[in-house]
Amino acid sequence: MAHWIVEGNQVILPRDTNQARGLAEVALEFLRGRWGSPDPETLQQLQRFHIDSLVCGISALAWGTNAPWVLRREAERYADHSGPKALLLGSSTAVAAEKAIAANCAAVREWDANGTNFGYRPERGHTAGEFGHNDFYPVVQAAAEQQGADGPRLLRAMLLLDEIRARLAEVFALRRYKLDHVLHGAVASAVVYGAMQGASVPQLESAVGMVVAHYVPYRAIRFGDQLSDSKGASAALSAEAAVTSVHRALLGFRGPGDIFRNPQAVFCLNEPPPKPRQSPFDLVLTVQGSDFAVREMHFKLGLYEHQSAGAIQGIVELLGRHPQLLQGGPEAFQQVQVRIYEPAYGIICDPAKRDPRTRQSADHSLYYIVARLLAKALRGAAPDWSGLMLLPEDYSQQALEDPLTRQLMQRVQVTHGGPEFDARYPEGIPTQVVIQHATAGRVESPLVMFPLGHARNQQGEFFRVLQTKWRRLLAGVVPSPDSLLQRLESVGEAGPEQVRRLYDFPWQRVSFSGLSDQRNCPQ
Repeated sequence: MAHWIVEGNQVILPRDTNQARGLAEVALEFLRGRWGSPDPETLQQLQRFHIDSLVCGISALAWGTNAPWVLRREAERYADHSGPKALLLGSSTAVAAEKAIAANCAAVREWDANGTNFGYRPERGHTAGEFGHNDFYPVVQAAAEQQGADGPRLLRAMLLLDEIRARLAEVFALRRYKLDHVLHGAVASAVVYGAMQGASVPQLESAVGMVVAHYVPYRAIRFGDQLSDSKGASAALSAEAAVTSVHRALLGFRGPGDIFRNPQAVFCLNEPPPKPRQSPFDLVLTVQGSDFAVREMHFKLGLYEHQSAGAIQGIVELLGRHPQLLQGGPEAFQQVQVRIYEPAYGIICDPAKRDPRTRQSADHSLYYIVARLLAKALRGAAPDWSGLMLLPEDYSQQALEDPLTRQLMQRVQVTHGGPEFDARYPEGIPTQVVIQHATAGRVESPLVMFPLGHARNQQGEFFRVLQTKWRRLLAGVVPSPDSLLQRLESVGEAGPEQVRRLYDFPWQRVSFSGLSDQRNCPQ
């Protein structure tokens, strides 16, 4: 048995222990119900993230986005697979589990519109600030289908996966070393998928070792003037590798052990510990109560890179307080200045983002996002979160080339807020918007730290706006959005057969065409 410490509602895996083995042991005990239950508010938050991910996923398929359809077509070739199988999203077709997971995770992630975290736990001193997203629920769903899990067990396993990947994001910032954040999700996927399959501790340790030793993704997938399918499919391909590693471990393949303390693996290699036989960090997991990582995760209320949410909040507040900004047309906007923090400044504000030509580039362009909001408002959309919500049609080829949006983009200037702003991240996403207007003069928003959807701003209108997002993404896609949402909301009471058929529901392609990446989907 690995050495781990129970401290209240948390389990500590010290840096001088075999943390891969510790993760395996804690996961098996957690799924067996050794500790008490998560509180109802935690499970409610988890269910909302789960619904959000599936709504994004089926919408991306319905719009014919490229990467999810390429991986779905690949997966359909494995319908006769003799090993573990799982359903494709929105289908009664079961295929090889790792291929279903790749296709389903790609669909969930494609819009880049579901939940995120920023790796911030100051009371523990764990503030690495790595990103992470709720992209990996299809991993747990596949295991649940195979093992006949009921709804409570499904949710418990999803909670554990989010807990592991988010706690890793708090203690190790992969991006500092040009590594992609999905590696944390891959580690968590291997642990939870394998534990649900009944893998032994040595088998789980081997699977995690294989993931870290063989399948480390680099941020090269996010580099370039115009982003590619690899950006959105990164989590999917890493989840596929994680599940494949578990299958191999279950068949007897032995991967490297004790991978977190391995001096040539990514953790110790990039952050050498001061003493031998240590990893660079202690790992602290919540196992009962309310202090789960999912409670500090953030929702996106539309299609945009989450680090632009502060600017969106600033625009919404200024338009609400100064309705005269919408008088005089686009020419009246002399300058729209956004002050923002690092790392957002380097990710969504670099010069290449001034001319996005693909959806994947536009949703990571603060210039485009701000200009599109103003264009929608000038055309009569209500100047609030629901009215200005960015949806798939806002990233169509027509929208990317829209003259009004392009005109407004030239008025957007972004500056780095400097140390004052940087010091406030990742507690919040500090942003300020200043508009110089021909008739309204100079107006500026307050410093935005916690925009709507942030974990510290989910009061008031938040849930109504989130539901609006769900219904708009499902409109024209499923026969009854409310029926599907009700089905997903009640998964916590579902029996094994209901869980097994969770992904089996009717849907259809939307009639709109014109996305920049509708190349390989069936018409």
